Amino acid sequence: METIVHELSLNPKVTMVRCGIWKPRTRPGGFEGMGETALQWIREIKQQHPLLQFCCEVAKPSHIEACIRYGIDAVWIGARTSGNPFSMAELTESLRGTNMPIMVKNPMMPDINAWIGAIERCCQIGADQVIAIHRGFNVFNNLGYRNNPLWEIPMEFKRRMPEIPIICDPSHICGNRKIVADMAQTALDFNFDGLMIEVHNHPQQALTDGAQQITPHELNNLLDKLVVKHESNIPNAELNTLRSQIDTIDKEILNLVESRLALSKKIAEIKRTHNLTIYQPKRWEEVLNQKLQLADELGLSKDFVKEL
Repeated sequence: METIVHELSLNPKVTMVRCGIWKPRTRPGGFEGMGETALQWIREIKQQHPLLQFCCEVAKPSHIEACIRYGIDAVWIGARTSGNPFSMAELTESLRGTNMPIMVKNPMMPDINAWIGAIERCCQIGADQVIAIHRGFNVFNNLGYRNNPLWEIPMEFKRRMPEIPIICDPSHICGNRKIVADMAQTALDFNFDGLMIEVHNHPQQALTDGAQQITPHELNNLLDKLVVKHESNIPNAELNTLRSQIDTIDKEILNLVESRLALSKKIAEIKRTHNLTIYQPKRWEEVLNQKLQLADELGLSKDFVKEL
C-alpha cells in the first residue's frame, strides 16, 4: 500500500485514494479485507502524504465509527448496500453531523429510484458533499461487461439531480483492465465529474478483482491520454441544423412505433381468439434473421439490432 500511494501521490490528477478496508463478497470464502489493521496503515500513510485524501467503503455503523477514529476523509456506500433502505437509514444516521463527503454507488439492480432514494437519505441529514458513483448494473445480459453500464440510467440521474456530482467506476463496469481506458473516456464524453479507478502495483497478485486493476504507471498513461470535454452554449449553425434533423427523425420513429404497436395489438387479439401462444419460435427466428440481414446491408451492428 505504501508503494501504491507513493506512486499515486506523484500525479497531481489523483485527489483521493480508494481503500477497500472491508470487502463484501457475494459468496463466502473470498478475501474480505484487512479491517481495522488496514485503517492503522492508512493513518500512518496519511501522515506521509498530507495532500492526499483517503476514502473507505462502509456497510454498517461500526465501519463509520472506525473511519472517524482513524481520520478517514470520506466514505462510499457500495452497490450491495445502497439498494437497501434499512441499511441506508442506519448509515446516514451514523454520518449525521460528521460533514464527511459521502459517495453512493448505484444499486446492483437497474432501479434509478432506489439510487436517488439513497442519495436523498444522505441529503436529508444535511451532508454538504454527496456524490453519486456509476459502477454499472447486474442484469441478465451484461454484453461482455462485468456490470452493464446502461448509460441511460446515469443520464436520467443527471437530469433529475443535476446538483449532485457523478463519477464513474470503469473498473467495476468492465471487469477487464484492457477496456478500462475506453470506458473512462466514454464517461468523460458523457460529462461525468470524475473517475474511480482500481490500481494495484501487482494486479496478478491481488487478492481480489485483479483482472480489472491497472498499475500506477498504467494509470498515469491513461490519465494523460484522456480528453476532457466541456459543455458549450456557443451557437453553432451546423450543430443546430443536425439537431433539427434528428428531432424530425425522432418524431417519425415515434409515429412508426405507434403504428407498430397498433398492429401488434391486432395480432394479440387474433392469437387470443384462436387460442395461440404469444411466443412463436419459428416466426421469431424468421423475423430475427430478416432484421440481421438488413442490419448487414445497412452497415449496422448486428448485436445492436438484435438487442433492439
